[in-house]
Amino acid sequence: MDFVSTTSKQGYYQLLRSLLKFKWKVSGRMNPANLQRRRTDLLGLCKELGAPENRLCILAEGNASTVLDEDTFLIKASGTQFCNLQEQHLVQVRFEEILSTLDEEVTDEQVEGLLLASRVNPDSLKPSVETHFHAWLLKIQGVQFVAHTHPVEVNKVLCCSLANQFTERRCCPDEVVCCGPKFLLIDYVDPGIELARAIREGWETFVTDNGFSPRTILLKNHGLIAIGSSAAAVLATTQMAVKAAEIFWGACLTGEPVFMPPSEVDRIASRQDEAYRQKQLNF
Repeated sequence: MDFVSTTSKQGYYQLLRSLLKFKWKVSGRMNPANLQRRRTDLLGLCKELGAPENRLCILAEGNASTVLDEDTFLIKASGTQFCNLQEQHLVQVRFEEILSTLDEEVTDEQVEGLLLASRVNPDSLKPSVETHFHAWLLKIQGVQFVAHTHPVEVNKVLCCSLANQFTERRCCPDEVVCCGPKFLLIDYVDPGIELARAIREGWETFVTDNGFSPRTILLKNHGLIAIGSSAAAVLATTQMAVKAAEIFWGACLTGEPVFMPPSEVDRIASRQDEAYRQKQLNF
């Protein structure tokens, strides 16, 4: 006769499952099922960002990432294309190796070696050249996904003298809801570690000046960065930024843009019903 009764066994296994869940929680690491779900979400986001009809990226443009646990994140490999991305094109990278060099003077050769050394699996592909700014942004509270694209409509604005105006003002309420009251605008900087430093400096100045964090970053002569708590939020922010750029550009071609008054922008940003809509959109 078995010493442990069936009921006792069930209780034992329930306790064991609870302890395992607690272990994942206190260690700051996701359990395997959530890790796989995060990979799937990132892969799905990349496919949307690379869909030809969206005109967000072509060829090997752009990159995207997500947090896996307190020590590592997942990012698109260098030279891969959003439109046909596979799971083997996503690289798990350690935060520590990337962030520890953000304030160091390093050569291009050293950066190359650093990117390779940061991989959890040494047989995986090389992570994106933009890995540094992804690592820094993913450490901001509430940020779980980052998407960097080169939308045609957005870059029309970012490659002309009207970029600052587009950054500071809003044309429509949903632009406020999905992209925030203002964009963070960064002057053109050499892609890679220098850009990561510029984004960090710009972010800190933006928060000090405005009292809130940006949801969208615009890079002059380069592209767009959307951040959020979910893949759906990042995609929605990207899509709305593109729509806002199309409206702004069209208004400029037919006359002058008529912007929302700042008081109305603040009103939309603080309305409870808009906060509810943001929640429904997974922001």
